[in-house]
Amino acid sequence: MTPTRFFLIRHAIVEPSARVVMYGDMDVAICSLALAQESAAYAWLAGRLPEGARWFHTPLSRTRATAEAIFAAGYPTAALSVEPRFAEQHLGEWQGITYEALARLLSEPPHPFWPHGAAERPPGGESLQDVIGRIGPALEEMAERLEGMDVVIVAHGGSIRAAVAHAMGLDPHQAFQLSVKNLSLTRLEKHGAHWRVASVNEEPPAGAAA
Repeated sequence: MTPTRFFLIRHAIVEPSARVVMYGDMDVAICSLALAQESAAYAWLAGRLPEGARWFHTPLSRTRATAEAIFAAGYPTAALSVEPRFAEQHLGEWQGITYEALARLLSEPPHPFWPHGAAERPPGGESLQDVIGRIGPALEEMAERLEGMDVVIVAHGGSIRAAVAHAMGLDPHQAFQLSVKNLSLTRLEKHGAHWRVASVNEEPPAGAAA
């Protein structure tokens, strides 16, 4: 049986003004300066991704802009479909506040690698477990519907962590231990009833040229 292969890409880094707040699923733009500076990463992705794949991005503009930059770097332009189930974690009342303000609102100690605890659910928002709960069924449905195909999804750090957590059966605390850098590649495969994690957080080789 030919596996369904998922190529998950975290969007490019966002504008500096957004990085100082908890932006969650706010629609913030990618950094225009970084877009020019990261040409090697886009070129690497354009050559690393399989041709003929089905492409998806989330409703947020930063994921579509990242996909278009990969096309501009050499990947054959493909039709883009919106997949809202892979949107970033919705942070409810926390969205738009500074990290300093967040620290005063937490009900439990923050995760060692994240500004808040893995079990925290923002008022009016989602916990990471909630994100895993929507990403998991989305992955399963897409793996069945697109069986045997290559699938590229330009998504977010939270949704990619949730995808790996679903594939590996990780809890939210463990999921927050995963590093998912901007413009990194994570590869998952569905072989029949079983998931395989082929890679997490792939980056261009050191010294890669544009």
